[in-house]
Amino acid sequence: MAISLSKTFLSITHQVFPSEKCRPVSFSGREPQLQRATSMGFATRSLRVPRVSSKTSGSLSSSIDELDKETREERRVADVWREIHGVDDWVGMLDPMDHLLRSELIRYGEMAQACYDAFDYDPFSKYCGSCRFTPRQFFDSLAMADHGYAVSRYIFATSNINLPNFFKKSRWPKVWSKSANWIGYVAVSNDEISKRLGRRDIIVAWRGTVTRPEWIADLMDFLKPISSNKIPCPDSTVKVESGFLDLYTDKDVNCRFCKFSAREQILTEVKRLLEIYQLEELSLTITGHSLGSALAILSAYDIVETGLNVLQDSRAVPVSVFSFSGPRVGNVRFKERMEVLGVKVLRVVNVHDIVPKSPGLFFNENVSPLLMKMAERLPWSFSHVGVELSLDHKNSPFLKETGDLSCAHNLEALLHLLDGP
Repeated sequence: MAISLSKTFLSITHQVFPSEKCRPVSFSGREPQLQRATSMGFATRSLRVPRVSSKTSGSLSSSIDELDKETREERRVADVWREIHGVDDWVGMLDPMDHLLRSELIRYGEMAQACYDAFDYDPFSKYCGSCRFTPRQFFDSLAMADHGYAVSRYIFATSNINLPNFFKKSRWPKVWSKSANWIGYVAVSNDEISKRLGRRDIIVAWRGTVTRPEWIADLMDFLKPISSNKIPCPDSTVKVESGFLDLYTDKDVNCRFCKFSAREQILTEVKRLLEIYQLEELSLTITGHSLGSALAILSAYDIVETGLNVLQDSRAVPVSVFSFSGPRVGNVRFKERMEVLGVKVLRVVNVHDIVPKSPGLFFNENVSPLLMKMAERLPWSFSHVGVELSLDHKNSPFLKETGDLSCAHNLEALLHLLDGP
């Protein structure tokens, strides 16, 4: 396991279209334990572990297990949630993996996976490209009611951008929308789960691309100033990938679902929820997989840069990103600006996945500082943000290599690695 550091608020209405069934993904979300091997190209294989025991070793092992159990019972998420959300940049929590951090990562990973499970991919459905459930039914329909969150708003984006592996359209002549796709949701923890977490948690989950990494080729374009799309930034040299920025800020005024941009939808809903719960302890957690990871990082930056997370009593709500299999988003100046703003990002990646290595194949955080300084004005010079948690599916005794590159990009497989020994 390798570790490296690397105001427009509008009233928006929308409609969703429920559909039939869903096959949910279920991980523990509490105590890390292996439940199943993922599909999506990986095959399972059995593992037999020889054990040698004696009265002495057995007694010692029992004592250690008992002590470990007591330690786990004493530590609660409510007591260390700030550490879990990166107040100390996860120092000492990644290797070995802190068991509470592990369970929280899986829980937020499941929230991202829910975007895939609820999405209508069927081109023969008139609701293709929408969410198959209403907000009120969302978590119940996915057998995730025990997560203790309620969806407050769905997020839509215009599909007029060239992303064939991301946007899906129905073949029916009459469809729910000709230019919109559902790309995520905003949810808030209920009273019971908030008590266990030690605060009221507002989550934004972005949909990405399930397994196919080809979408990255559609967006390997160029960097442009983040302020060019009317996102506030005091430094014109802070740049992000143009495709991510357009997806986040574009709108279609003739479409009821994406009349307002994804950015406007997010800022409006987060502002509303922060005002409702401003007297409570709060956290804002943003998650996503693949392309959704890039949108998570971009929206986290936006929320803090606009000062949206600062409450009326001047308290700043901590903003954290749990990213899964995400690409690079911006240049080194964007990375530095994120650090100045205090946005915490933990990126979970599979070392064999090509998406986290893109864009910026030649000029990135891994080359010498001198070379990066020389290349900083180039439109292809990218840098990862935050802290990286690297996992390797080849080290798992429960996953068998298939040679399919898309498997290394699969979120279910990544959660399996997190949940493994």
